[in-house]
Amino acid sequence: MQSGKNAAESVKESAANVGASARAGMEKTKATAQEKVDKMRAHDPLEKDMASERKEERLHGAELDKQQARAEHATERQAASKTGAHTGLTTGTGTGTGTRAYDPTVGGTDR
Repeated sequence: MQSGKNAAESVKESAANVGASARAGMEKTKATAQEKVDKMRAHDPLEKDMASERKEERLHGAELDKQQARAEHATERQAASKTGAHTGLTTGTGTGTGTRAYDPTVGGTDR
């Protein structure tokens, strides 16, 4: 059962890392868009350079936040696997094994 707990913690860490990467990507996109707006509004080359510098700072900050989040997730996983803490992961309803077959006729459709 210990390997199951480790696997669950690994999945939880991976999901958290995907979220951190998505947040960082969104911040980077926002920084790039803001830089373009600032450059369009700027009239002098110094203001355009400052817009680029602000973008670079935001990109760097987003990357640092992502790396820090990844380190925290790894630490959490290691701590949980050492203490045997429950991850809180369930199969959706909290009962059963989560091995139900896929049925395309069940559930809503957007057609």
